[in-house]
Amino acid sequence: MTNTLIFVDLASDDPAKAGEFYAQVFGWQNDARPQGVYHRMVPGGQFKNPDGSDSQIGNLHLGIFDAANARPHPEPAGVEPRALSTDGRKPRIWILIGDDDSADRILGTAEGLGASVLWRDHYWAEFNGYNHAFRDPWGNEIVLWGKAGADPQVPESFTRE
Repeated sequence: MTNTLIFVDLASDDPAKAGEFYAQVFGWQNDARPQGVYHRMVPGGQFKNPDGSDSQIGNLHLGIFDAANARPHPEPAGVEPRALSTDGRKPRIWILIGDDDSADRILGTAEGLGASVLWRDHYWAEFNGYNHAFRDPWGNEIVLWGKAGADPQVPESFTRE
């Protein structure tokens, strides 16, 4: 068995507010454990089998931790750094847009809650998908991914690579 990615965390200076943000933007359950210290965002549902039925594997969760004292850590008071990263590149989180949602709705909701739209309407032929991105109010970058399908009809207005 290979090493398995099980979780990704985002830093915030207000995990409770970030939990509310992601609950509204993506419709995920905000599982505060404990409230204001660490929030687990639970998307619900299962990964799909090739035939479209639910597998036994639940969708990955996203964590939100307090940058001032990132838990878990062996030191109860935490250690430096205690601030959000503001310079340079950071990891990006990729979210597959659900069949019952849209990039426009997600970007609009995120922007209305203080996010900045980084780009819209881009097609990446190598992976056959449409993508759009925003930066949340805490500086984390989220890339939205839409499946293009077997015979993609890429709108002329989309950028491409």
